[in-house]
Amino acid sequence: MFEAYTKSIFINGIWHEVKESATEIVYNPATLKPITQVSHASTKEAKQAIAAALKAFPAWSKKTGRERSKILYKAYQMMYEDAERLGKILTMEQGKPLKEAIGEIKGAAHFLLWYAEEASRSYGEWLPSSVTSKRLIVIPQPIGVVGAITPWNFPSSMITRKLAPALAAGCTVVLKPAPDTPLSAIEIVKIFERVGLPSGVVNLVTGDATAIGKELLISKDVRLITFTGSTEVGKYLMKESANHVKKLSLELGGHAPSIVFADADLEKAAKLVLASKFRNNGQTCICTNRLFVHESVMNDFANLLKEKVQKLKLGDGLAANTDIGPLINEQACKKVQFHVEDATKQGAIIEHGGKPWNTEELSGYYFEPTILSNVSNEMKIMHEETFGPVLPLQVFSEEAEVIDKANNSDYGLAAYIFTENTSRAIRVSEQLDYGIVGINDVFPATPEAPFGGIKQSGLGKEGGHHGMDKFLEKKFISIGIDN
Repeated sequence: MFEAYTKSIFINGIWHEVKESATEIVYNPATLKPITQVSHASTKEAKQAIAAALKAFPAWSKKTGRERSKILYKAYQMMYEDAERLGKILTMEQGKPLKEAIGEIKGAAHFLLWYAEEASRSYGEWLPSSVTSKRLIVIPQPIGVVGAITPWNFPSSMITRKLAPALAAGCTVVLKPAPDTPLSAIEIVKIFERVGLPSGVVNLVTGDATAIGKELLISKDVRLITFTGSTEVGKYLMKESANHVKKLSLELGGHAPSIVFADADLEKAAKLVLASKFRNNGQTCICTNRLFVHESVMNDFANLLKEKVQKLKLGDGLAANTDIGPLINEQACKKVQFHVEDATKQGAIIEHGGKPWNTEELSGYYFEPTILSNVSNEMKIMHEETFGPVLPLQVFSEEAEVIDKANNSDYGLAAYIFTENTSRAIRVSEQLDYGIVGINDVFPATPEAPFGGIKQSGLGKEGGHHGMDKFLEKKFISIGIDN
């Protein structure tokens, strides 16, 4: 345990304590042991945080991009240099292997670096007028107070991916992290506190997700909500935000197809498919959820996958050589098992895994890495996001056929192609109905590129210069002059 109680409410530059009855325990999903207790805030604290952000906005928004950049750059340096300690905290509360957690911390830090650089690049426009008596200007201005709601699967990088562009643009923020993983958020806010971010610019509120989220929705002072999470919650946010015409940025669910063509480098494709599927134990919105393999290479490719999966080591993320940690909670385990049972009842064959896993030493939320063959489109796993370590295989014969199968989804976040044929790679990627396409690449997310989906996978982009857009309003100024 870190300590009996960890302060987790940060409002207007002050860490607040709450009464003992208003706390909740954070558990390690690898061991089911308690780590610490954090504050369980509600409507009152959410209102205070919004008020603090609103008060801080005028001064912060008037700072130059270079002034904001200096703070973001210092935060980047501090986070990157402290990656190992922060990674251990992340692993303890979320479960992913330490090497993955440290990688996430460094990736999260690079969002701070990228937007430290972008803070000075918020350009306006001088428009050519159609009449001589006018001059037309467009200037970017920060939108105002932002409500940032972040998930548990990437509890550090999802925070910086939202906070960095918001702060670079001149916005102030109320951050509500996922209840399962508040500790990474606390550490990030502490970094901003140490580098001298003015009071009220970033405020942290943990606790009652429904009450805090509702306050962010109904407050007229919150001008934008940026959310990463399930499509179901995203739809709720869209519906409720309509009452105030509140702007939204939504990064929602995914159901990524991976397509292995006959001309693919099978060894490379197998390695990358497994890296995609079992990263964070399948708890990623862009991981492979459906695997389509050409009929001519299906047997060879399936054998390669099984050979490699058998070598994966389950265990506590802090243990040496762990490849796959636990799922986040009991509900996640039950969903994975339900998808496997539904598939097998309809004829799917378990090629490897297929059941919960634990030992005398470990009784956490583990599930064996699983490969399913003989999968049909009627199975839930081919339509619903599993968010766990199950890889369903389906054969295909023609290019047009597999494109139709891959596009047969309400989701449109990410898709992957494995081929050594350049023409095919371009042709197929243009026809896939997804916001992100990886060609022989399963890790497309990077600070300098736009990340986001289409269809029911969300609205807007995070990353790149595009990531600043949602935090900025474009104001048009028309100037009449004497000729």
